[in-house]
This record gives sequence, C-alpha cells and structure tokens, in this order.
Amino acid sequence: MPRGAAARPRCRPDQPLSHDQEEGAAIETTASAEAAPATSGPKITLRSAEFRNSREPAWRTLDELISRVEGKGITQLSAEELQSLPLLYRAAASSLSVARSIALDRNLILYLENLVLRAFFVVYGPRVGIMEALGQFLRTGFPQAVRGAAWHLALAAATIAAGVVVGIVLVESNEIWFSALVPDGLAGGRGPASTAADLRDKEIFAPWPGFIASFVVTANALFRHNATIGIMIFGLGIAGGVPTLLLLGYQGLVIGAFLALHYERGLLLDFIGWISIHGVTEIGSLVVCGAGGLVVAEKILFPGRYARLANLARHGTAAAALAGGAVLMLFVAGIIEGGLRQLVGNTPVRLAVGILTGAFWMAYFLSNRESRRHGPAT
Repeated sequence: MPRGAAARPRCRPDQPLSHDQEEGAAIETTASAEAAPATSGPKITLRSAEFRNSREPAWRTLDELISRVEGKGITQLSAEELQSLPLLYRAAASSLSVARSIALDRNLILYLENLVLRAFFVVYGPRVGIMEALGQFLRTGFPQAVRGAAWHLALAAATIAAGVVVGIVLVESNEIWFSALVPDGLAGGRGPASTAADLRDKEIFAPWPGFIASFVVTANALFRHNATIGIMIFGLGIAGGVPTLLLLGYQGLVIGAFLALHYERGLLLDFIGWISIHGVTEIGSLVVCGAGGLVVAEKILFPGRYARLANLARHGTAAAALAGGAVLMLFVAGIIEGGLRQLVGNTPVRLAVGILTGAFWMAYFLSNRESRRHGPAT
C-alpha cells in the first residue's frame, strides 16, 4: 500500500521572554508532500530561541518608546523615533502573527499581544491631551456645533419665548397663577403677597452676602440646579423631542410669571437688569440644550436611509457637543449669578453687562467660520 500519511508536527512549549531564563528546547516542524508516496519532503526547522533572538531587539526598542510615550507623552520622542515607531509596530504585529501560526511559547504570545496593543494606541490614538482637546473644542467644536443647529436653536428659543408670553398673560390676569406656575423652592418667598419694597430690598438690590456664600455655596447650588434642568432638556430629546419642548416652554412660563409679578409693582426694568447680568448666559445655555435634544429627536424620527440608532450614532457627536458646551455655559452663569450679580447694584450697568454678554456669545458662536468653510489647514 502507498504511504500517504505525513509526519505530524511536534512542538514543546518554550521559555518566557525574560532575560534570566534559559533558551528553550527546539521546536521542529516536519512537513512532507502527501502526493509523494515514498519520498519525504524537506524538513523545516524553526527554533523559538532563534525566532526570539532575531526580533527581540526591535521588540525591546518598541517597548521602550511606548513606555516613554505613556509616561511623558508623544513629545518626548525625537523625529527619528517618531518615524521608526510605525515600522516597529508593524514588525511586532508581524512577529505576533508568526508566533500564533506556529504555536510558539504561550508567554511569548501574551507578551507580543500586549506590546502590539499598547503600540496600536500610541500609533493610532489621539495626539492631543485633555486640556488641548478641551481648548480645541471651545475654539472650534462648540461654535461649529451651534452653527450647525440653526433651526433647532430657533425652535428652542421660540418655545421659551412662547412660554414667557403665556406666563405673563396668566399672571397678569390673576396673580394666583404665579403660585401655580412657580414652585416654592424657586420662588424663594416671592409671590402675590410680596410688596415692591420686599422685592427691591431682599431681591434686586439685596446686599452681597460675602465671598464664601456667593462663590461657593450659592454658585454651586445654582449650577447643580441649572445643569440638572439642562441635561433633562437635552436627554428628553430621545423621546421624540416633545418632552424637550414642554420643558423649554415651562422655563418660559416661570420667566414670564416673574416678569409679570415685577411689572405689577413697577420694578420691571430693575428686574430685567437684575436677571440680564446672568440670564443671557443661562437662558442661552438652555436654548442650546434644547437644540441638542431636538437634534437627537430629528435623527431618531427621520433616520433617512439609515436605521434609527445608526443615524443617531452618525450625528450624535454634534448633539453631544451642544450639550457639553451648554453645561460649560451654565457653569459660567452659576458663577455670575451666585457671586457677581449682587456686586453690581446699578440697573443701567447690569443692563450693559447683559448686552455685552449677549454680544460676546454671538461673536463667539460666529467665530472660526473661515476654518469651517475652507476646511482644516494642511
């Protein structure tokens, strides 16, 4: 009978990659052609020690470069080292493929897997740190996201404005509506029973409570409260946008109720000045949060040729940029409202600050239009 069975490969596990271990035994792989009935094929012998020794210097060099990047950043590498990094990475990936195919020492394979994974994140990972990424987001990412959501912003602002009008009409018709629209915690003792003197002395022109009470206690509480509302406005966009619009409209109702209450006591202009110093930033951030929620709703309700979740994933970055930037705006508004508002006790100055704040945000959101039009510089 013809002999058709070839000798099966034999292998023994090698030693780990450590320097202090001895070279392992040889791994021999013998292959023969099945078509030859009586002749054995040439023997192919690969020693794991030879495989390791011929490539280990490159692995060690790559490991050292990665460790430096992980410890102190990519800027620690010279130009030559940066050029060699992708070459060393590809060589290590090739070594890993060979080691897996011939079933070399398990410890060696684990070492190469870890080395290749670390090198991948260094070669293909982001090139900027957290602070640099934040700066880039504030310079270009956030303004571009706002400009890209123009009609969403318009709808959110119109919803708040409609709520303001309804709130004014309701409280003007009967001040009992103030208590129905504004919860006690937000009213802060203000209501139909408040006199003009109470509102003037205890609210609009109340004395500054001090640094700790203003910048630490009050500012922190205001930021947490406003950020919670803003995140809710954004997050409810996943329900089709209707809850987002309802919550925006309610914010307008509350503002309108306060405007009507102060109008009836002859304090409308003073109240507008009092809230404008921080309200431009705060209300603007709520509009941006609402726009982000409406972007989410649009991508879910009108996915186009993509599945709903896939379409949301493709456009979710812009919505997240709107929400993240709005939270930063709320942080600024909390500091202004809690710490700086009572330091400015003059209504014309407050109005001027509000106007300047609005002009600043408008200029900021319209900035970097050239980079968007022509694309990034190369």
